[in-house]
Amino acid sequence: MALSIRVIPCLDVADGRVVKGVNFLNLRDAGDPIELASRYYLDGADELTFLDVHATVDNRSTMYDLVTACAEQVFIPLTVGGGIREVDDVARLLGAGADKVSVGSAGISNPALLGDIANRFGNQVLVISLDLKRSEKTESGFIVTTHGGRNETDLDALSWVEQTIELGAGELLVNSIDADGTREGFDSEMLTAIRAISPIPVIASGGAGKAEDFPVAAAAGADAILAASIFHEGSVSIAQAKQALKSAGYETR
Repeated sequence: MALSIRVIPCLDVADGRVVKGVNFLNLRDAGDPIELASRYYLDGADELTFLDVHATVDNRSTMYDLVTACAEQVFIPLTVGGGIREVDDVARLLGAGADKVSVGSAGISNPALLGDIANRFGNQVLVISLDLKRSEKTESGFIVTTHGGRNETDLDALSWVEQTIELGAGELLVNSIDADGTREGFDSEMLTAIRAISPIPVIASGGAGKAEDFPVAAAAGADAILAASIFHEGSVSIAQAKQALKSAGYETR
């Protein structure tokens, strides 16, 4: 467990704009990514995460430009995910100004990619993006999905987590597809199960609705807590999230 809990705004980007939906569906425009990133930096965000939700070849050059523009204005760690299929994609993103990369579907179809990234750039660069759902099909009760939760794999979430750690993961971005965008709170049971087997940092994602949800995620074992729509719309500020954590006895940066 981290000494202090990080608060991380997430910007889902499509065609150069920030978008947000519910359960990864019905995406709507949420603003300009550079404006939002700059605002969050000034508001005290510990890190930022950019996710390319279309992850197409056409969109990739747009993301490189956005990463560079963001890195020139925002001086906190920047994680970028979406469309990373080979080690050279990571090299280009790091060259554009990213500090870490988030890899999801590509690691499932090609687990060796995760080891290649960790070996070339270091474990600290590799964040595993886990889009997980509750399921009776797996022993743990959680299943790994791809394509924003639309496609279920046959992977048990906990087995896959253990495999990614062995391959060199530096952090786990644990996103509950069931909770995503619902604002009904994080999936504490899922976080607790992953925390129990993970020696590396766990980032909670999916379900933030109010400031009081943040210490609940921390209590379940999250080292960092990620949110999107509540920050974009201003219903919860980064300062309020950190104050809720502090009031519950957690240190923040």
